[in-house]
This record gives sequence, structure tokens and C-alpha cells, in this order.
Amino acid sequence: MSKLVRGLGLTQAVAINTIDMVGIGPFIVIPFIIGSMHGPQCIIAWILGAVLAFADGAVWSELGAKWPEAGGSYAFLQNLYGRKGLGRLMSFLYVWQTIIQAPLVAASGAIGFSQYLLYLIPSLTPVGQKAVSGGLIILITILLYRKITDIGKISVFMGIIVGGTILWLIASGFSHFQPALAFTYSKDAFDLTPAFFLGLGQASTKTIYSYLGYYNVCHLGGEIKEPEHNIPRSIFISIAIIATLYILMQIAVLGVIPWQEAKDSKFIISLFFEQLYGHTAALIATGLVLFIAISSLFAVMLGYSRVPYAAAVDGNFFSVFGKLHPTKNFPYVSLLLLAGTAFVFSLLFKMAEVITAIIVMRILVQFIGQSVGIILYRQRKKEERFPYRMLLYPLPPLIGIAVWLFVFCSAELKYILGALAVIGVGGVLFLIRETWMKKSFEKNS
Repeated sequence: MSKLVRGLGLTQAVAINTIDMVGIGPFIVIPFIIGSMHGPQCIIAWILGAVLAFADGAVWSELGAKWPEAGGSYAFLQNLYGRKGLGRLMSFLYVWQTIIQAPLVAASGAIGFSQYLLYLIPSLTPVGQKAVSGGLIILITILLYRKITDIGKISVFMGIIVGGTILWLIASGFSHFQPALAFTYSKDAFDLTPAFFLGLGQASTKTIYSYLGYYNVCHLGGEIKEPEHNIPRSIFISIAIIATLYILMQIAVLGVIPWQEAKDSKFIISLFFEQLYGHTAALIATGLVLFIAISSLFAVMLGYSRVPYAAAVDGNFFSVFGKLHPTKNFPYVSLLLLAGTAFVFSLLFKMAEVITAIIVMRILVQFIGQSVGIILYRQRKKEERFPYRMLLYPLPPLIGIAVWLFVFCSAELKYILGALAVIGVGGVLFLIRETWMKKSFEKNS
């Protein structure tokens, strides 16, 4: 039988995480973040996102080192809550949500790509944008149709381009930096009113979206070399790199473009380089941003394609998704399902709607579920061996739970109700499936 191959080392794991984290997201959401906070104090939202990424990353690191299997959260939730009862329900709900939100994540990258392409091709019609976003999904699927060792090499190359682009942006910004723009605050900038916290919550939703991906190696747990060491290391290294780059990037932009102008820009990075070096440099920078979007989409679809595969192998999903390519050893049916759904979503939805839906939908079952689960698991099995134990336990999961709840409650009511509806429908499907399986078992026995 074909098996997943542990062909990704630490360098490849860090590269996959970083290109997943730095997609089109930060370049699209910077104006939203500035507008939500009404000034340079928007840097707080980036810091809050980094704190959450480190806290939640500690949870993922411990779980990923303990259970380095394909599917990430699917395996974690089952092991934390038990393979029967609640654990079976939680893992089913996660796969159910993934079928919806993973294509949304991929679609958001494709939609963002088509929107930013307008800077290069202003005449591109809405229909043309949809054709571009759908075509990009197809292109990424073709790129992913290969062995994991080849994927690792491509990821490292993409990671170098991504890092180099952001470093160019930061160096350019600080060489033309105007402190009065970046550090001049209004008198009420830090008034801790309900409006301040509402704005912080909405801004943090966007920064958290930009940080997502620090856990991507956990989805690829069955393909990481020495996972007990490389999974935690790759998570913390990638978060440290990207958090530093994001915060410096935001400060650099604020030091060049007045925030009142930046909050309304559709092409903030293009405007940034055009203001510094002229139109030609802006075109080059825009092309690099589009390459970053492609890189992130590549990593996103790579990681999420392993989730339905893991569930199918475990008997919790349609068995066809457990098939591996006969010569390239990757879950090709699962990849094609994700790509097909993402293709449809890229034609149907808008960027702002997709970003918030992605975050809110995942909070209760996946992120809070894992943080609560590790606390309960540790209480039950105090003598259990963990290849990696998070520092300052239980502070990281408690911080994660608090911030995730803050973000969830700060979302618009329609997104909260939508997330609860997805969980509710998933629960009903789970009960129907369990009842059917029980009756089938009784009939056959």
C-alpha cells in the first residue's frame, strides 16, 4: 500500500508555515485594521494577534509533537476527548467545518489575488476577476500534484521570495521614515471605551487572519521528519519571523503614508512603493505581492488536503478520500475535493465576508476545543509523557481561550449565528450518521 512519506525537514516545515501565514491577507487587511482603530494605535491589533499566535502555537506544538499524524486537529480532538462519545463528535464537527472553511480559506486567497491584480490590469472586469480567481485554484492544484519531497523544495523557494519582498518593504519604509506620521496619536486614541474594544476586536480579527497558518505543519504531521522536535520548532520559528515582519511592516507603512489616506487604499503596498520610488517600482512590488498570494494558497491547499484524508483512513469519512496517488503518495482525491469546492467559492463570495467567516467558524470547535482539551487531558493523565511540553503551562491555553472568546464575541451577529448554525447542522448530521451506523451494525450482527 502507498503510505505518506516523512520527507519534510525543519527548513521545509518553516517555509511551508511562513508562506501559509504571509498570503495576500496582510496586504489586503492593513487598511481595514487602520480604519477600525482610527490611527497608528492599530499596531496594538498586530501585537494582540502575535500574542494569540504564540499562546495558541504552544498548544499546537504540544499536540503536534504528541500526535504527529495527518489531519492535525482531527487527530488531536479525538485523542484529547476520547475516540468514542465527545471525542468522536468533536473530530466529526472539525471535519465537517473543514469541508466548508478550508475551501473558504483557499477562495479568500484567490479572491484577494484577483482584487490586487486590478492595480496591474485596471480594465479587468468583475467577470474577469472571477475567471482569474478560479483559474488560480486550478493552477495551484496542478502545482500540488507531485511528491512531498518536491513540494518541500518548491516551498523553500517560495519562502525566500516571500521573506525578501517583506524585507524590501520594511527597509524601504524605514529609509524614508517620518516619525510624526507613525507616532502621532489623537487625544482619545487610548480611551478604553466600548468603541475602542469593538474596534480592537474587529481589527484583531483581520490580524489573526493574517497570522493563521502557524500550525500548518500539524496537518502534515505524517510527513514531517523527527516531528517531536521539528513541529514545535517550526511553529515558534515561523511565528517569531512573521510577527516581527508584520509589526515592522505596519510601522513602515504608517511612517510613509498618513493613516487617514492609508485606511481608504485598495492597493496599500502598491501605493507605498509608488510614493517612494515611482510607478515602475510599484508594478514590480505588486507582482511580488501576487506571487506571495500564490505561495500562500499553495501552502493552504497542501495542508488542508490532509484533513479529509485522515478522517477517511480513520473510518470517519467517505473511504474514497483515503486514497493516495499510486506513484506520488499524496491524497489526491482529498486535494481535488478541496480544489473543486474552493473553485466554486471563489466565484460566489467577497473578500471581507470570507475573512470574518473563516475566523469565527473555527473558534469554538477547533481553537477553543483544543485549548480546553489539553487542560482536561493533562488533568486526567498527569503522568503521561509528552515529547514537548509548553512553557508556563497553563498560561498559553488560558490566554488563547480568553482572546479567542474576545474575537468571537466582537464579530457581527450574523457571523456568530452562522458559526453556531454550522455546528448545529454538523451535530445533527453526526447523530444521523451514528444512528445509521448502529442500525447497520445490529443488522449485520
